[in-house]
Amino acid sequence: MPTIKTVPIGIGAISDFAREIGALTGIDVSHIVADSQSRLPWYSRSVDSTYLTGKRVFVFGDGTHAVAAARIAVEELGFELVGLGTYSRELARPVREAAKAHGLEALITDDYLDVERAIEAAAPELVLGTQMERHIAKRRGIGCAVISAPFHVQDCPARYSPQVGFEGANVIFDTWVHPLVMGLEEHLLGMFREDFEFHDDAVASHLAAEGEVRHAAEARAADNDGPAWASEASAELKKIPFFVRGKARRNTEAYAREQALSEITLDTLYEAKAHFSR
Repeated sequence: MPTIKTVPIGIGAISDFAREIGALTGIDVSHIVADSQSRLPWYSRSVDSTYLTGKRVFVFGDGTHAVAAARIAVEELGFELVGLGTYSRELARPVREAAKAHGLEALITDDYLDVERAIEAAAPELVLGTQMERHIAKRRGIGCAVISAPFHVQDCPARYSPQVGFEGANVIFDTWVHPLVMGLEEHLLGMFREDFEFHDDAVASHLAAEGEVRHAAEARAADNDGPAWASEASAELKKIPFFVRGKARRNTEAYAREQALSEITLDTLYEAKAHFSR
């Protein structure tokens, strides 16, 4: 019996999958190939896609998803593939063929330390891998999306999230782009940390009148009469993004007053966070 070999993960592979079915069955599939139901091609043609162009990506996982991810990364999102591998020796051959097509030597190993060394050498900006690669990427401050097993319960959202087909292409697009786009947060924090409107003591820009600015300054001075901050707690507070840091400070100081605490320690900060999260 004739079989279909293409796994329909990614727009290009879905089109190839449909063509294979059409060739074997004699069914006209041109409308399926032409009428894409995914947002990924639209995004790839948009101005915003230039942010992703040339991003270095390292792919590692089971053979099927690793090969599919490499194709999507290069052909549909414009990434630069700097590593491709699998822990599945049964699927080593197609992974090696895919790596060769991308001008790379495949990494075939089930030792996570080998994978970590390869990621370190490749210096990617995004890792597409398993839960093990997520841990590696987190230690190195690299964006990561889990594309295959083994994975963690946190990779199983309580929503419809397929990988295969046009809707799967949407899910993949959202999952991969998110860690890269969210990487802008630290960049923006660094860019605006010393800005006159965004530092810790800045007055809101809508307080343009002199009297409003004075009242805001007096309110801040009154807040300074609260419990003292231990150096360790103060350092931890500064790690909170500036746009919510003021609220975190006020909540923590209010909690300390309720508990009749004269000093805010690191434990106090965490306790206040837990208290207001209820």
